[in-house]
Amino acid sequence: MTHQLLAICFDFGDTLIDQATEVKDGTQTTLQADLIPGVGQLLHELKRRGYRLAIVSNGPVGSIPNVLRAYGLYDLFDVCAISQGLGVDKPDPRIFCHVLNHLGIPRSQAGRTVMVGNDLAADVAGANGLGMISVWLNWAPRDRKTPVNDVETPQHTIKEPLALLPLLDQLERQFSTGGPN
Repeated sequence: MTHQLLAICFDFGDTLIDQATEVKDGTQTTLQADLIPGVGQLLHELKRRGYRLAIVSNGPVGSIPNVLRAYGLYDLFDVCAISQGLGVDKPDPRIFCHVLNHLGIPRSQAGRTVMVGNDLAADVAGANGLGMISVWLNWAPRDRKTPVNDVETPQHTIKEPLALLPLLDQLERQFSTGGPN
């Protein structure tokens, strides 16, 4: 199936994993953590549907493979852009551009990519700043719930990971009939 959406990007902590369950080493690299309920099913379904998947995360390089390999999910991702490895943190557009470049998506097509994250300042503002479709996962009780400016205001909000599937279906329909609005 040909998709109108070119890639689905995810943050890591409190988007794929529950940060409250992280076990870290002395370098603050996550060794293990629990997935947020529904994440495994969501990622497998997105891959089954043929979406390209990416991680855009602030933090240590080792955390993501340590955790996602334990669940058999790491190889579902086409690219991982991790701040420690790139030397730049979200919301800096360079970390998002790294993903687009790796996937062969021109920056002019960023509006056909989705960024899912829990952090209004890093994930939503970063996605909005680049013109990506921002989806705020309002799941974790730890996260700030109120945007401080327009760039932190998400285009879409979901309360749990599996709610992304019907949202993507809706976005695909909107694009196929002439645009996301």
